[in-house]
Amino acid sequence: MEAKRAGASLDSLVSSFNARIAELQELVIARNMYPGSSVADLSAVDAALKAMELQVQAIKDRLREETEAIPKAKKLIEASLKQQKKLQSMCVHVPSHLPERMAPLNSSYADECLQAPAFKHDPAHGNLKTEDEPVPMPKEKKGRASPPLWYITSDELDTLSSYMRGRLTVDRVNAAINDMAAYAEANAQLIYAPKKKVGENHWEKALELRDIAMTESIKGKHFFLETDMKGPTLKLDNTGKAILTVLRHLGRITETRAGHHRVIILLKPH
Repeated sequence: MEAKRAGASLDSLVSSFNARIAELQELVIARNMYPGSSVADLSAVDAALKAMELQVQAIKDRLREETEAIPKAKKLIEASLKQQKKLQSMCVHVPSHLPERMAPLNSSYADECLQAPAFKHDPAHGNLKTEDEPVPMPKEKKGRASPPLWYITSDELDTLSSYMRGRLTVDRVNAAINDMAAYAEANAQLIYAPKKKVGENHWEKALELRDIAMTESIKGKHFFLETDMKGPTLKLDNTGKAILTVLRHLGRITETRAGHHRVIILLKPH
């Protein structure tokens, strides 16, 4: 529609120029009949023609600029469409259930973990000792990274057999990934917390987690224990085990054993 209007306007402009040129031609013929006064009139005609030439040149320049801008506009439109598709894909795959990253660390749990004085467990003798003796603890790196949140997509879930998928949905599996990240973050806080800030009833677990964190196959990775699976979505039941199986096949987690514990390690996106 816009192209038709532009074409009609250009046709109208050309017609106006042609009419003006015809008038000037008639004026030149008329003035040639009177040679004595024709010089001044011809000068005026020449000035008018030059003005028209400048107008025509300006129109050509503008049309050339608009023509050169068309490929750039097309590229911009293509880039915008690609970005729109990416945003739509992200909108589809983002889970509707996004609980707080630190859901397992509610206020009462945090208060218990920060109680003092703290005690440590001596694995060799099975007794409790006061904190006067040194406790080995992994050194926390500055700017410690948060556990990875590597969600799955519906296409990935569809690649699995119907037997493995069962009734699992993308939202439910991704909600379980949130839970796993929260478990791993809670364990990391216990691992790196100062002795005086860990409650007595959590100190034994903190020591156990520190031993596990120093294991060669686990060192430097985010992990949680099978016994940590207490919801709200990922629980130690048949559904929870099915979710772990799906995530293991999709390369989101790997598993190992440390003592009598089953340890689930969170993997980072490639």
